[in-house]
Amino acid sequence: MTDYQSDLLRLLNDRGYIHQLTDATGLDALASKQVVPGYIGFDATAPSLHVGSLVQIMMLRRLQQAGHKPIVLMGGGTTKVGDPSGKDESRKMLSAADIEANIESIRRIFDNFLAFGDGPADAVLVNNADWLDKLNYVDMLRDIGPHFTINRMLTFESVKLRLDREQPLTFLEFNYMILQAYDFRELANTQDCKLQLGGSDQWGNIVNGIELGRRMDGKQLYGLTTPLIATADGGKMGKTAKGAVWLNADQLPPYDYWQFWRNTQDADVGRFLRLFTDIELGEIARLEALEGSEINEAKKVLADAATAMAHGEGAAKDAAATAQKTFEQGQVGGDLPVFETTDDEISILNALVSIGFCASKGEAKRMVAGGGARVDDEQVKDAGFMVSLSNEDRKISAGKKKHGLLRKIN
Repeated sequence: MTDYQSDLLRLLNDRGYIHQLTDATGLDALASKQVVPGYIGFDATAPSLHVGSLVQIMMLRRLQQAGHKPIVLMGGGTTKVGDPSGKDESRKMLSAADIEANIESIRRIFDNFLAFGDGPADAVLVNNADWLDKLNYVDMLRDIGPHFTINRMLTFESVKLRLDREQPLTFLEFNYMILQAYDFRELANTQDCKLQLGGSDQWGNIVNGIELGRRMDGKQLYGLTTPLIATADGGKMGKTAKGAVWLNADQLPPYDYWQFWRNTQDADVGRFLRLFTDIELGEIARLEALEGSEINEAKKVLADAATAMAHGEGAAKDAAATAQKTFEQGQVGGDLPVFETTDDEISILNALVSIGFCASKGEAKRMVAGGGARVDDEQVKDAGFMVSLSNEDRKISAGKKKHGLLRKIN
């Protein structure tokens, strides 16, 4: 079904968010006649979310734009367990204090994307530790356990992935899908939540929650998943040589964030404009039709819009100005990444690794051998080259798109 009647499903469909729906007709009818509260869960495994979570954040934004209520669920409880979905190994256990600190850091991200308040369509943020931490284990086994069979749980991709690769799946993690289902039931009862949204890897967990709500409370609940967001060459969205593309400015400077979007592959520009910006669809169609060098203008529009949404208009303008100085005018922009050292000199290999342009000295050596390393726009051909440092910054470049500053400090 693609001939949707509700503003919500039309918006999500037109911008490319819909992969699977549990009951398209039912959700479309419900969204046409009332405000639909919908939620997505985010575990607090780090002080920031990264670009891999951005499509989910944007889904909540679309929900609000269509007049419905976003519920941001922070996994203060489930982070203590660990979601095995998409993972082939157990993740490090965090203390309660670490989890709480991460939640406080992450919640600032959502202020840039959603309007919070007490109105019917205002966003709210809740923490599943508020109910999961209070559960009595025996009571939960008795009340919730009968609605889950081991036979069915073993069929979920998150479980099969671990077993097929002969990787350990702890009993703790095996419980995650039960806790996520319980979250949906809890939100349905306390927040009148009707819809859970998530990535395609969450389909099984979402269906579990819908089933639990129906069996225990007789409620009609809905689920919607997004497609896996990969780049045109099949790579994972948000993975770079420098690591994850974080959404918090203290984890990743706005200039680096802007540059990530500016480096989007030509074939991804239109899709990313639809998913990650509010630019009107007609204008997106014009931008993605540009060819040759003109497509770079569309990439700048994408970078400006995405950075303004995450970090504000001022940060986006500063990043664009720095890029123009660096790339087009040959000057040194003020927002470039900086590596500081007290040493009088640094090897070109250490410099490339320390500033984050290469993941290892081996990769840096290949960069030099391939002619991609430059200091003050002069090509460096010797892997043993030492960069002398004084009171003035030295510009270091890797390829045509990565530029930074080497700075001596006293």
